Amino acid sequence: MALEYEYLAAMNKAHLWHPFTQMKDYNSTDPLIIERGEGVKLYDVQGRAYYDGFSSVWLNVHGHNVPELNQAIIDQLQKVAHSTLLGMANVPAIELAGKLSAIAPEGLTKVFFSDSGATGVEIALKMAFQYWHNRGITGKQNFITMREAYHGDTIGAVSVGAIPLYHERFRPLLFQPYVIPYPQAYRHSGGAAGAMEDTLASLRDTLQKHGHEIAALIVEPIVQGASGMMIMPSGCLTEIAALCRQHDVLLIADEVATGFGRTGAMFACDLEQVSPDLMVVGKGLTGGYLPVAATLATDEVYSSFYADYEEQKTFFHGHSFTGNPLGCAVALASIKLFEERRIVEGTVAKAASVARRLAPLAQWPHVGDIRQQGLMIGIELVRDKATKEPYAWEDRIGVRTSLRARELGMLTRPLGNIVVFIPPLSSTEAELAAMTDILAAAIQDVTQKDWRP
Repeated sequence: MALEYEYLAAMNKAHLWHPFTQMKDYNSTDPLIIERGEGVKLYDVQGRAYYDGFSSVWLNVHGHNVPELNQAIIDQLQKVAHSTLLGMANVPAIELAGKLSAIAPEGLTKVFFSDSGATGVEIALKMAFQYWHNRGITGKQNFITMREAYHGDTIGAVSVGAIPLYHERFRPLLFQPYVIPYPQAYRHSGGAAGAMEDTLASLRDTLQKHGHEIAALIVEPIVQGASGMMIMPSGCLTEIAALCRQHDVLLIADEVATGFGRTGAMFACDLEQVSPDLMVVGKGLTGGYLPVAATLATDEVYSSFYADYEEQKTFFHGHSFTGNPLGCAVALASIKLFEERRIVEGTVAKAASVARRLAPLAQWPHVGDIRQQGLMIGIELVRDKATKEPYAWEDRIGVRTSLRARELGMLTRPLGNIVVFIPPLSSTEAELAAMTDILAAAIQDVTQKDWRP
């Protein structure tokens, strides 16, 4: 076992470039190498077990090595592994498109498949842009996004991203959208109400001045994830949707992170009965098994592309693995488990339990804010609770807390000074209790006892 680990660690260091990872730091440490998963735990090649406290980057739903999901892939594999959707169809893709239309917010009846959240966003942007062009309205060529937004890492998705650390150096490659604030209550002098009014006032102003040139607004509904689990005040999404309608601007809901039960509803838009014009899903779509994403559109959007061949209104976009039968088959099996096991309803009760367990942490000297919607949780750590002074980047407070949690038996990944907790929705009450205990211990050890790796 030791020899196997040493071999894999050396190969990892020699050849593998990890995403969102400073490789100089990473290669100076002993890497964690996962071998298998079972339930809500992952096991490394040395046999150590860890709770999956961030759902393998926010996408695992039912746990790992789920018999029903495994079998769905096996059954489909015995038929066909892949068949293109360019000019033909396959059974799982048709069935999944129908199922997504049935469970999505009202009006989203057309489904365009891709292979990741970022490509799904890219598709939504291009659809929105071409929608107006196909209608003969060529002036609507720009977009509105939110400050600190994250929509993926392809060029279009980065263009509507607004996290300076991730996006600024690529600005020369990108188009420039209008940027309005996301309603972040914690550091706003007016709290949630003030943050919401600032967002809506900025949106009104932007739409009044530039609505004639804006194709769509893109938003992470209810929870802005990569910015630090920022939670929208109640009613804000409804007002955003209404303003878009008023000014004839399409609404794109990026539900890649928030979709499939994470927020306590099947989709975050459901929490306020908002029906966007375009909606992007990914991550939990396949239960965290295979890379499948989808962009859902209304009949109104779809009909603008539906024309005679000679008009050249076709949506000229596609991916080699679009509508992959294996991915679509496991997505169907995942949605079936949602229905049979009442996953969304269970998530609401589990979220309440987690909130109760985390509530005492709000009194700790370096816990500035606990933000939670369903089982999407971010705990912001601060140097000074009274002034909300953040820890310096060089303190690596989130990194150190995550490393301590790993040492105690749970995996997560921070967002700067925010510790993220997004467990699989299948986690039991006992498992959630164990994970929150580890999370609390890690925060206490690092912020109050100055634990260092």
